[in-house]
Amino acid sequence: MIIESQIKVFSGSTGKEFSERVCKDLNLELGKSRTIRFPEGNIYVKADENVRGKDIFLIQSIGLNPNDEFTEILFWIDAFKRASAKSVTLVMPYFSYAKGDKKDEPRVSIRGRVCAECIELAGIDRVVTMDLHSPQIQGFFKKPVDNLSAMPILCEYIKSLRIEDVIVVSPDSGHAKEARRFARYLSVPVAIGDKERSGYEADASIVEIVGNVEGKNAVIVDDFSITGGTLFNISKELKKRGAKKIIACLSHILLNDKGIDRLMDSDIELLISTDTVNNPYVHECEKIKILSVAPFFAETIRRIHKGESVSSLFQEVPIHVLEIED
Repeated sequence: MIIESQIKVFSGSTGKEFSERVCKDLNLELGKSRTIRFPEGNIYVKADENVRGKDIFLIQSIGLNPNDEFTEILFWIDAFKRASAKSVTLVMPYFSYAKGDKKDEPRVSIRGRVCAECIELAGIDRVVTMDLHSPQIQGFFKKPVDNLSAMPILCEYIKSLRIEDVIVVSPDSGHAKEARRFARYLSVPVAIGDKERSGYEADASIVEIVGNVEGKNAVIVDDFSITGGTLFNISKELKKRGAKKIIACLSHILLNDKGIDRLMDSDIELLISTDTVNNPYVHECEKIKILSVAPFFAETIRRIHKGESVSSLFQEVPIHVLEIED
């Protein structure tokens, strides 16, 4: 049982709906706060209740507006620390700058590392996130990082569809390890795409698919999609090679209105994702099914606050996590 006098959950400006779902599961009231954006772009944050001596959990993704959301997170951490909070945990369901995880050409910034250092300098005590672009990004932080996985939630929904002759498809070799985890969970074979990207173009061309997909129902798995280019290109290639039904699974969905239009014209029949990003473009699309992972994060918060194991959650996903967000 959580004692409300010892813990408080607050939301950043773009995480309110998700935070309310988390608080509902924890039987807590969302902390009173305000975020103001001044005409010139300055951001002002304030907690409208006492946080002294409390364990604070701040919920905000760095998603569709990454620069503002990242800056706001820094100000929130500083505000809670200056108000004498006992601890501050950042619950960041999606970390957009995790894409900048390496220096693969001269004179570029490792953006994920810069963000991690800034978050720690602001005074964070712990970070909770989901499906980082690369697991080693946890090493960018010196503080503890809990990197949750959406895989069991997505896989259980796929199982509920009762589709036969399934093959899991990774769009590239970089996501092959995760695709194999999906395949083991579903007890099905796996195929791997080989793609190449020209310069900084959002879309990548599919060069080859390793694995026989003919006559199979393909489930493409990836961590996120912004334009949908990779998903749509590999779905075309799968159709050429004889795949039947094509489903896509994403941990995080960032498709904009143009991406939604492309999805509607694509060979993908269903795209399954989570509510880690507050994306207004996805709710009216009949091809998209959003699953709520808020109960999963709520259970993680409860365990952190109680000093219980979080790693065991990876094997013990509560069944109510599978509730579908309408």
